[in-house]
Amino acid sequence: MNNRLRFLLAVGLLVGACVLSTPAVASDPDDSHQAATETEHATAAPVDEHAGETPGEVHVDEHAAADANGEADAHGEGEAHGGAHEADPYHLINLIGVATGLMRSGGEDPAAATFLTRFQDPIFSAVAALIIVLIFARVYTRRTQDPTRLQAAVEIVVDGLYNMFEAVIGPTARRYTPYLGTLFLFILINNLMGLVPFMHASTSSINTTLALALCTFFYVQYIGIKENGIGGYLHHLAGSPKSGVEWAFVPLMFPLELLGEFIKPVSLSLRLFGNVMGEDKLIAVFIILGAGMLSALHAPFGIPIQVPIMFLALLTSTIQALVFTLLSTVYIALMLPHHDHGDEAHGH
Repeated sequence: MNNRLRFLLAVGLLVGACVLSTPAVASDPDDSHQAATETEHATAAPVDEHAGETPGEVHVDEHAAADANGEADAHGEGEAHGGAHEADPYHLINLIGVATGLMRSGGEDPAAATFLTRFQDPIFSAVAALIIVLIFARVYTRRTQDPTRLQAAVEIVVDGLYNMFEAVIGPTARRYTPYLGTLFLFILINNLMGLVPFMHASTSSINTTLALALCTFFYVQYIGIKENGIGGYLHHLAGSPKSGVEWAFVPLMFPLELLGEFIKPVSLSLRLFGNVMGEDKLIAVFIILGAGMLSALHAPFGIPIQVPIMFLALLTSTIQALVFTLLSTVYIALMLPHHDHGDEAHGH
């Protein structure tokens, strides 16, 4: 039963990351239509109000209305221009971008294209989750005493992650390995998907990274209450005071510790988001620069100067997944009772 609960927890991480990474609801298009209608009535109103006045006064009001209409038209053209260039030009194209471009090639904006654009990050997060599920399901159903290359690779990764978690948490690390291991693989695959042509790293969106950080935040708080009880959990947030002097500083330490707990998911999400987004922007800029080097020759191809950056991104993507997971491991270790992870874990 415990193994089943841990498996469900790991799956819950993937589902939560996909659901929570959904962006905010876009504004209603009827609002822009209503605003345009109000602008039209407002610009037409001065002519109607002064219809019975002298020709000179009417002439002045007509010019004012024309100026207002010109400003409204320019504003509308600016909004249309901004909407047309809403997509970041310094971002790698992906399958959803190609699909939505084909859907809108006829001048229309179908509901399917809007849906795909809005839910791009959850869709690619679901793809990363599906890759993890398929790999581990295949290895588990076809496991043998003489492991295949895929089974051996998975076992090496799992053993390496467990050894790292055990060095930080201690003997109880096995309880938290399913969550932390899934977290690492999910972030790593998401990061690497941004380097695959026509794919997208959903971790380059703050929605996805914040969703992952919130999963870690709530999981850490759950562990703190479960392992320490409500009293022990509050005692930990108070700075674990023992002497009278330490208890005297509780009114100061408790708000600081509480604030620190809320800062942790923010720092986790911003660090991962900034690094992965920066990698994507840098690669896109180098692709554009390489294509422009031969533009004077009208060549149908460019110089692939982005290749060294992509090799560097392989390293940084792995490092960022490792940093996020390792910090989550440290947060769990700090919430555990002292006897659960010993002095060695404290040293790490």
